[in-house]
Amino acid sequence: MADIAHLPMDQLQDLEYCIDSNPPWQVLGTSVMIPTCLSLRWVEGDKAKVIQTLLFVGGINTLLQALFGTRLPAIVGGSFAFVVPIAYIINDSSLQRIRDPHVRFIQTMRAIQVALIIAASIQIILGFSQVWGLFSRPLGMAPVVGLVGLGLFQRGFPALGNCIEIGLPMLLLVIGLSQYLKHVKPLRDFPIFERFPVLISVAIVWLFSVILTVSGAYRGKPMATQISCRTDRANLISTASWFMFPYPLQWGPPTFSAGHSFAMMSAVLVSMVESTGAYKAASRLAIATPPPAYVLSRGIGWQGIGLLLDGLFGTGTGSTVSMENVGLLGLTRVGSRRVVQISAGFMIFFSMLGKFGAVFASIPFAIYAALYCIVFGLVGSVGLSFLQFTNMNSMRNLFITGVSLFLGISIPQFFDEYWSLPRRGLVHSNAGWFNAFLNTIFMSAPVVSLIIAVVLDNTLEVDKSNKDRGMAWWIKFRTFRGDNRNEEFYTLPFNLNRFFPPT
Repeated sequence: MADIAHLPMDQLQDLEYCIDSNPPWQVLGTSVMIPTCLSLRWVEGDKAKVIQTLLFVGGINTLLQALFGTRLPAIVGGSFAFVVPIAYIINDSSLQRIRDPHVRFIQTMRAIQVALIIAASIQIILGFSQVWGLFSRPLGMAPVVGLVGLGLFQRGFPALGNCIEIGLPMLLLVIGLSQYLKHVKPLRDFPIFERFPVLISVAIVWLFSVILTVSGAYRGKPMATQISCRTDRANLISTASWFMFPYPLQWGPPTFSAGHSFAMMSAVLVSMVESTGAYKAASRLAIATPPPAYVLSRGIGWQGIGLLLDGLFGTGTGSTVSMENVGLLGLTRVGSRRVVQISAGFMIFFSMLGKFGAVFASIPFAIYAALYCIVFGLVGSVGLSFLQFTNMNSMRNLFITGVSLFLGISIPQFFDEYWSLPRRGLVHSNAGWFNAFLNTIFMSAPVVSLIIAVVLDNTLEVDKSNKDRGMAWWIKFRTFRGDNRNEEFYTLPFNLNRFFPPT
């Protein structure tokens, strides 16, 4: 038995650079890839100015999070959790009555702005009051972190399959370079294929997709194929300005609606759960200890301030931790905080030079879908690794884990099948904000999984199963002083801990 035993480990050991490392300059090339992933996610149907604003504020929020929040190597960007409330605002009858498209767009942006600003107060209060950090437990967080990655399966191979001739080569190339050729060092002693598998793969497959587009391979194809495969499908490059500096209230004074604000609060709760799972995964991939409750609450509070900035600048959506970024930490084996800080600088740079950033947005989505198949899978596996600290020979734990994972996928899939612009979700009462609130909550796999796991873990044989639940391991990470390593990873810079001591 001793030969097959694998002892639980607080920190991963198979990464090259941890959270406090300062990698050589070559590794910082990874920073170029992260903001380009975010630039495409909001291209379809959005205005160039919105994209530039989103990148600009995302860069600021990332710097705030890396300096004063959790201090983990986590990129903050636009969140899909806000899609349902924003769709509710867009389809509000008072806005739909406006005939001029440009005026309607401006009024919609103003309505979204004030909803984000008001909803941000919930996140700021729950974060800085240190209430939020009390919810995490090993058995409860494992399925949540797992579904933060695995719950995004629809953005993986289903999207890749829309353009198989581009997506499949990308998937195989990334796996080949990052796993099979990672020890090949054509440039002295630097493992270029291990550090830059994404950059190299994107460059090769992107060039291939340009050749297919120019040669007319997609001429006469269905519109869905052209949207997924062509590199010239959008007018983003022509509509983007050469230089733009986003500023607060650039769309005009916000317009208040109580219903819009209540609907947006549901997305805030979902983004908090997803970000919590992302922070747990990022800490493990950065060779850090799990963030204690104080640090987790601090990060959520600063993320609330970031959401406030989203509303003030008018990004058109709220923000959360980028799951792509978390997965890239494991794929490149670089978990350095410094790399993410440089990434934030690139996000701000791309946002102000609109034409330059718009060029990257011409990358077909199938390329990113192939990347999602890998990075989201990595995040999911990191979540499941937290089960090593619990007793998985216990039927109680097997029941809780299995039910929370299965229902965490099944229930959101059921709600998602009913969500479309005409029907707008399974819940469709006369109160639109109520519909958006419940549909947003139950369309999120991590949230559904968290609700089920927390209820079961705290009601089934609690007194008899403290050791099986992993509480003996978890107790030292509940407080900042519980483990000496926490101070190394999560202490505030510039000696700020003297003025804001951990509690």
